[in-house]
Amino acid sequence: MKPALFDYFRPTTVEEAFQLLSEYGDEGKLIAGGQSLVPILNMRLSAPECLIDINGLKELDYIHCEDGWLRIGALTRQREVERSGLVREKSPLLSEAVPFIGHMQTRNRGTVGGSLVHADPTAELPLSLLALNGSAVIESADEKREVGLGEFFVTYLTTDIRPGELLTEVKIPVDSVPKGYSFQEFSRRHGDFALVAAACVLDTDNEGRILTARLTLGGVDPIPVLAEDAAGILIGEKLTDTLLAEVGRIAAMNVDPEGDLHATREYRLHLARVFAKRAVQIAYIRATGKEGTS
Repeated sequence: MKPALFDYFRPTTVEEAFQLLSEYGDEGKLIAGGQSLVPILNMRLSAPECLIDINGLKELDYIHCEDGWLRIGALTRQREVERSGLVREKSPLLSEAVPFIGHMQTRNRGTVGGSLVHADPTAELPLSLLALNGSAVIESADEKREVGLGEFFVTYLTTDIRPGELLTEVKIPVDSVPKGYSFQEFSRRHGDFALVAAACVLDTDNEGRILTARLTLGGVDPIPVLAEDAAGILIGEKLTDTLLAEVGRIAAMNVDPEGDLHATREYRLHLARVFAKRAVQIAYIRATGKEGTS
């Protein structure tokens, strides 16, 4: 199928984009990489009156570090994140997660902002950025606000972005980069959407006791899940087989997946348990050089 007719605009400044968003309201749809939106338009699941192409907003294409934050502009291509030495140094979890996104051709066009705003609960960027305690910078003609990613995702394919607003930047705190990190994903084929994915960052002291831990799960709820209860039992402890099994049990208890064409509810729960454990274990090994003891 082909999309329904629409008007097309390509602003060259953020101010022009805000003006178009204000003029068209819900009938104006932003497009950047188009990796999610174009298939939706082609299937006529959405038929906006106009497309606002923000590829001319070069001011939103950057990666730099400033004041303890890794700042990534919303228009930055996923492939640029994948290849960035700065991202690899300051946020290795992100470097590990991005190659799981589709295929290279997908990442050449797909943008950081587009993936976050699309808010697919199986997508790699929302999951890893939530694990990294990232924030979204959202702007309109009248206001600029910052929302933690824990509050940014509202439900399936829905975020906290309001009419007239534009996601302009993602921020990741990098004052203290965790030594341990891991991104794990299960899909039927490379490049497919994940059935279940898990991301973990943690830090340890010199004795191997876990000081901080954040664990997230995708594909098991309408939004990416921060598994606070599962990660909480790690604090102050050295990783053991018993503790690891408990992490998996609690992680699976605190999610509510639905069965679908690709996997039953029970299978997704099994994968949540397995991949939560795997992400924590690999992060711990990277932080300490030890696998833990039973």
